[in-house]
Amino acid sequence: MKKLLFFGIILCIFGCKKYVVSFEQPTNMKLDNLKLEVFLDKKKIQDLNLKATNALTTYETLALPVSDDGKHLFEVKTKDTTFSYTVNYPEEKYVLVTAHLKDNGKVHIGILKQQYKFRLH
Repeated sequence: MKKLLFFGIILCIFGCKKYVVSFEQPTNMKLDNLKLEVFLDKKKIQDLNLKATNALTTYETLALPVSDDGKHLFEVKTKDTTFSYTVNYPEEKYVLVTAHLKDNGKVHIGILKQQYKFRLH
């Protein structure tokens, strides 16, 4: 029984490495139902639809897997534009993605990366 418990702890410590990616839901109503396609190393992970709100900003969080070397290409595609970022684990294991509408009507995807959890209110 002790061996099984020890094996479980070791597996969790070494097998549970993940990026935590939070997508900020916009407060600009023009971005309501904006479709985002999320890619990790050119492989599609998920489709998201942003839900605009007039109240406090909310977040949708994903846990993405980490490779052995910890270096990944993180991409977000919206409409006809793809935004590409490199993410290095464990230096940048928490990622915050935000969508902004520029004055010319184009969507821009911004990203913040850090080693520690974001304090989201």
